[in-house]
Order: sequence, then C-alpha cells, then structure tokens
Amino acid sequence: MLVDRATGHLSQISLPNFDPTYSATSWYRDYISYCGLSEDGTTVYAIVAQVGRRKPILKKSVGEVKDDGKAAYECSTPTWQRQPVRVSFQSQEGQKLTFTVRGHAVDVVDDTAEEEGTE
Repeated sequence: MLVDRATGHLSQISLPNFDPTYSATSWYRDYISYCGLSEDGTTVYAIVAQVGRRKPILKKSVGEVKDDGKAAYECSTPTWQRQPVRVSFQSQEGQKLTFTVRGHAVDVVDDTAEEEGTE
C-alpha cells in the first residue's frame, strides 16, 4: 500500500516478480529494490522499480532456483547510497552487484577497479 501523506489517499502498488520468500525490499525516495522470482519460479532477479511506472527500471537475472527450492543466489536486503544514487545487491556468499540509478535508467558499476585501489 502507498499512502499519500498530503491527502491520506491509499493506493495499492504492484511490485513485479515480488515473492515474500526471496524478496526483502529497500526504499529510496520513490525507488524500491528487491530480489524477485520469475513467474515460473526458476530464476531470481535483481529488481529496481519506481513508483508510478509499470515496468521496473532494472530487472537483471542473478541466479537460478535449484531443484530443492533454494535459490542459487539468495540476496540480503539491498542497500542504497545517496551520492551518486546507487543500489547494491549482495548474495549470502558475498557476491556484490552495484547499479547506478539515473532517472529512469540504471547503469552497472564496476567495483573491481575500486577494490583494487584500496588494497
């Protein structure tokens, strides 16, 4: 549910591929990020959606669901950075994916160059 603070109006929002088993949501302004599950239940996606838009601005496959029902990529709650606006998805095994959000577009951030410089 989305609540308009000025008017008190309630509206239902649709989160594409949202599954409570695999999805832990994180909000930044009017953006929401989470790991979603495909309709057939075989693929896990990193998703960034913007309130008011029908399609997500990012939907990237990050893993498959194994035969035992567990995802090959189980992510924790995504984290947001403000300047520049970035969202990071991190798996239980420590694999990290970071994306820069620019309006209605998302770019992949290459963390390997940053990590090499800090050693």
